[in-house]
Amino acid sequence: MYAVVVQLKIKPEMREKFLAAAMDDSTCSVRDEPGCLRFDVLLDNSDPNKFFFYEIYRDENAFKAHQASAHFWRWRAAAEEVLAEPVNASRCTTVFPRDYT
Repeated sequence: MYAVVVQLKIKPEMREKFLAAAMDDSTCSVRDEPGCLRFDVLLDNSDPNKFFFYEIYRDENAFKAHQASAHFWRWRAAAEEVLAEPVNASRCTTVFPRDYT
């Protein structure tokens, strides 16, 4: 399994736009991409402007397919407006659980 963990800091005044874009990307990813097994949007309990994306894909090719999707590009366009700083993304290999299917 291929995982992506993304840390995002948003502009407080852009919260609603961020949430709409994040929900669009996560919902469409899980619904429309057979290789996307999970896409969580998490809020940091200590900072209302800090979020995380936790994404699980079958493999790196499934993630590359995600990056080519229309909803990913909608997210990227919105991100240019809503983010307060560059994203911090880590690409990972899942250790446990080994299989999400």
